[in-house]
Amino acid sequence: MKKVGFIGLGIMGGPMAKNLLNAGVDLTVCDLNASIVEQFAAAGAKQGTAAEIGASCDVIFTILPNGGIVQEIFFGENGVASTVRPGAVVCDCSSVTPQESQSCFEKFQKMGVGFVDAPVSGGEPKAIDGTLAFMAGGREADFDTLKPFFDHMGASAMLVGESGSGSVTKLANQVIVNLNIAAVSEAFVLASKAGVDPWKVYQAIRGGLAGSVILDAKLPKIVDRDFKPGGTITVNHKDIKNVLATAHAIDVPLPLTAQLFEIMQSLKVSGHMDDDHCGLIQYFERLADVTVQSSRTN
Repeated sequence: MKKVGFIGLGIMGGPMAKNLLNAGVDLTVCDLNASIVEQFAAAGAKQGTAAEIGASCDVIFTILPNGGIVQEIFFGENGVASTVRPGAVVCDCSSVTPQESQSCFEKFQKMGVGFVDAPVSGGEPKAIDGTLAFMAGGREADFDTLKPFFDHMGASAMLVGESGSGSVTKLANQVIVNLNIAAVSEAFVLASKAGVDPWKVYQAIRGGLAGSVILDAKLPKIVDRDFKPGGTITVNHKDIKNVLATAHAIDVPLPLTAQLFEIMQSLKVSGHMDDDHCGLIQYFERLADVTVQSSRTN
């Protein structure tokens, strides 16, 4: 049985690692939050530092807040790379730039270690129920090594292409998701300001072409004023910043995404960055001086 390490037990990583543990995987975990590590230890996981995971594990997963932290965990003093063994496979599920993923791939390749960038989509609910979508970049042999573990954590996993391809796919995903939330926000601010119950509008349109996973997932939270994060504006703000940096490097204009970044920047100033990304609606509500809510009964 392969020994698996998991570094990063936050909103997404915690449920992902729990699904591996529930599947009987020989798991060693690492996180700055000692209490969550202790919870995993009580459930049967081992505890270890990044270096200890590098020394003992055949497969290593990470899901961390940003590319700088990923680089530190991998290549900093007492990081994974200081002890990792040739033949191991490292999989980073963080949302980072393609360039950061390719840099990791090249460094690990020189050590004889496989590396796959495999960010995820689905948010906390799908992390909990094990139905995430993995979008992977790297070598096919390394992807095949990881696939059984992807299957414990997700409903789908696809090798998109070479190193960095998973991160590119995630950036495209984040453009679509966040601009959809912005469009939903504008539409329902319009309906509310016009005096129409937003819940009835939702029920009327969800079966037509305007219907979407985003609409079904986020509109109920909006009308209930439930901004508890499944994916924070902070994380999505970082992702959209990465989108724009990547696009500018290859001369791709993204005017709608650029405006979205500034909307998020406004919400940062007003203190909403820890809200769920459906909290984007608060920007549009402020512009129109209206609150989107409903006394829905179902």
